[in-house]
Amino acid sequence: MGLRELLRFAAAGVIANKLRSSLTVLGVLIGVASVILLVGVGTASQQSVQESIESLGSGTLTVSASGGSGTQTEIAELDLGAVEAIDRSELTPDVAGVSPVVNGTATAVWQGAEYEIASVVGSDEDYLDASNYEVSEGTGILAEDVAEDRRVLVIGSTVADELFGGDDALGQQVNLGAAVYTVVGVLAESDSGTGFSDANDIAVAPVGAVRDTLTGYGALSQILVQAADSDAVDAASAEVSAVLDDYYAVADGDTAPYQVQNASDLLETQEDTAETFTLLLGAVAAISLLVGGIGITNIMLVSVTERTREIGIRKALGAPRRVILTQFLAEATALSLTGGGLGVALAYLLSNFSFAGYETVIVPSSVGLALGVSVAIGLFFGGYPASRAAKLRPIDALRYE
Repeated sequence: MGLRELLRFAAAGVIANKLRSSLTVLGVLIGVASVILLVGVGTASQQSVQESIESLGSGTLTVSASGGSGTQTEIAELDLGAVEAIDRSELTPDVAGVSPVVNGTATAVWQGAEYEIASVVGSDEDYLDASNYEVSEGTGILAEDVAEDRRVLVIGSTVADELFGGDDALGQQVNLGAAVYTVVGVLAESDSGTGFSDANDIAVAPVGAVRDTLTGYGALSQILVQAADSDAVDAASAEVSAVLDDYYAVADGDTAPYQVQNASDLLETQEDTAETFTLLLGAVAAISLLVGGIGITNIMLVSVTERTREIGIRKALGAPRRVILTQFLAEATALSLTGGGLGVALAYLLSNFSFAGYETVIVPSSVGLALGVSVAIGLFFGGYPASRAAKLRPIDALRYE
């Protein structure tokens, strides 16, 4: 039997049971589309967070609190004294600037309109530059604003749109918590942030004003340090660590109550986490492919049972075992490959929509992998029914009722 005739018999076997074949194809279709889409969502989230971290700038260091060990470091926390120690030290020639950061949330009210700002940041005049924000209207936070704890506010584009609509935000009086702030600037729209956060949903005010009216005078959330240039990041990190070790009296063998990270450190950690997340999503989606494979086994076993007499006649007429085996394998592969192709088409169609706030990024390797796995599923899960059909004795097959 030639290849063309073999494929014709296989196609006829698939078409003869349209409903069962359609359900099997549907199972594989869902599995393939799920793998491609979930891997795409994982990849999109990875790219989004990577862009957000890179937006911090290659010359920015982030100092955050961490659990320490030892009698003194257990109770240490980030405070303004640590900021001053870094800023005034003669041992930090590679540090260009240092900014305290406190974070909170608050509902802003303006002429009856209310909007809950996701991130209210208290810092100094260097914060916007250190965080790669640009002011599109008005001014940023000035040094005198910080020195006098003025209640002035620089808002992101999302806050401006939600609170003021098309009205001019500059100079407006906004109730933030129980205090009144004056809007002095609006930030240019930023593309950073993740699917779960909006970098433009932010308001920045002098650190003293925010602590006085919103967050209280507890520990700082972070300290941002600007290196003199991107080539001096490692040197600046070492200098900051030395100053903070002295400030917190960290003894040899004790774990420091802080950690200094740059964008590269954060990116490396994020990439490891995102890779694990993407693999987990792919593994979850692969369960759908497994279910589709089990469906192929069931359908092919039913097909072998229904066509037992046909198999017996063909073997009695001289059809060798390999021809029977190949035919049923071809049928199983045709089912899985059809489902795989339709699954790829569905994935590309659905990739035009966002999932969990992310625009799906189709990864070519995931498409090839999903199609390859769909073919492998056809061969693997179709192998047992095909082998069972090929091993039937002609006399037993012909006597089957």
